[in-house]
Amino acid sequence: MPGPCLLCGSAVGVRRSNGWHCGICSWRVGDVPDPELPLPRVDVVYYIRYADRVKIGTSHKPRQRLRALWHNELLAFEPGGRDVERRRHMQFAHLREGGEWFRADTVILEHAAALSAAGDPWHAYARWVSKALSAR
Repeated sequence: MPGPCLLCGSAVGVRRSNGWHCGICSWRVGDVPDPELPLPRVDVVYYIRYADRVKIGTSHKPRQRLRALWHNELLAFEPGGRDVERRRHMQFAHLREGGEWFRADTVILEHAAALSAAGDPWHAYARWVSKALSAR
């Protein structure tokens, strides 16, 4: 790839019939995101671990949100907003320790691992943002 992706910053590239594309978010090299337009809103449910607890929350600005939270590890992202977050809170209600924090039990850790089985959660987020930009 001739340079880092303008959208996600990755240096990993894939050559396709219509040119180079980012290997992480699929943004086509040469396409420039319009700096005048805000990035599209992409809601995610995040799973972060701190010690022996997992927080399940949601944000449309995950980098900003996770910078504000104490955590040891980002476990996974899941596409969706409050409705998905609410379903996960109900699904894991038996592990709730208060607010959005849950005991880091095997069942919740396996769920997060399945969500991130495709790789780095930030790469998945970059693909979702790229897809939303392409849909404009």
